[in-house]
Amino acid sequence: MPGTAPGSKSGATPGTVLLVAASPLGRGRLVDAASVLPVLAAVPPAVLSGTDTANVVELADPLEPQAVLTRLRAAATVPGPLILYVAGQLLLDRRQSLPHLALARTTTSTVRYTAFPWHWFRDELRLRPPGVTTLFLDLHADQETWQALGTSQPPGTPGAVPVSSPAALDAGRDTAVYGRIAPPPSRSPRRTVAEPAYMKAVATLLRSGVRPSDEELHQQALVRVAAEGAHPGLVLARRGPGPVPGGPHTVITEAVRAGRHADAHALAARHEQNAALTHGPASEEALHWAEVRADLAMLAGDAALSCHVWLAVAAARLNTGQAVDASAVETAVDRAHHQWGRIADPVRARELGLLLAELRSHVPGRREGALDHVRRQLSQLQTQN
Repeated sequence: MPGTAPGSKSGATPGTVLLVAASPLGRGRLVDAASVLPVLAAVPPAVLSGTDTANVVELADPLEPQAVLTRLRAAATVPGPLILYVAGQLLLDRRQSLPHLALARTTTSTVRYTAFPWHWFRDELRLRPPGVTTLFLDLHADQETWQALGTSQPPGTPGAVPVSSPAALDAGRDTAVYGRIAPPPSRSPRRTVAEPAYMKAVATLLRSGVRPSDEELHQQALVRVAAEGAHPGLVLARRGPGPVPGGPHTVITEAVRAGRHADAHALAARHEQNAALTHGPASEEALHWAEVRADLAMLAGDAALSCHVWLAVAAARLNTGQAVDASAVETAVDRAHHQWGRIADPVRARELGLLLAELRSHVPGRREGALDHVRRQLSQLQTQN
């Protein structure tokens, strides 16, 4: 039931809470992530979010990365504060050394296709205005992933050194991140599955009905973890920036919320043009604003424009020498593909489908059969007027 949380972040706009608990079901499981959900579910939604009212979405041991992506994408587009509580296990895609959130069906050999790429958090949250998005994380890592995160802290080091967040776990410059990454378990023939001690401490503190600030909640949870004798691991503490009145992303977000999609797109286009003149049309600054335009077109319901811009972004990245399996390239093609499937005009769909098929022949992406899907759809479109 919605309630009022002491120290609410907003007295008017409802908050959104996404609870994600994911870990493999097989022998590779390091943590029983879903065990924390009953404790979190017992916390009133308003206390979970720190707002007067809130909507809560729960994902327990999801099977497919696309299912997590759909929920995350929906939550990211809702106005108001967003808090994500994520408990789970990190594994590496050995092909690119990128961390993924392991899901129920994930094994070390299928990470690329069955786990949730961590950079999808950053991609989906990047359009949110500053100061309204927070991640609480309780993640467990195996030896390989621990080393790949780039920390010099040995797994057995007493205590913990707070870091803002390993670069590989970047969730976006406007997102606050609190939590910990538990070190690899000791090598023992009787190794047991761990509990998400940090997240359970967070949930237990919130069950009191009092909502401290995010930083206070984080520090109190760490004290509880230490008192229970659990190793804190690598502590994550990155305060997000406050809202920037008049900042371009804030102004664009306000325009979208007011239904002024054309104004939002025009503002993003001006920033893209300025970035292209200052840094070059294929610079990260210019491509960022192109990606913003693509997302704005999606929010406005213009699937054709969104697809077109994503295709242009993908082509620009490839032309600058980025690899066909680079995360930014795959994301651009995947999003173009997603929007292409929503184009109602068969003529425009055929035009963009040919470009998409050409890109897909070079950038197959993570989902098997993506190119075949485009070709089948194109074949069907040929019979339509």
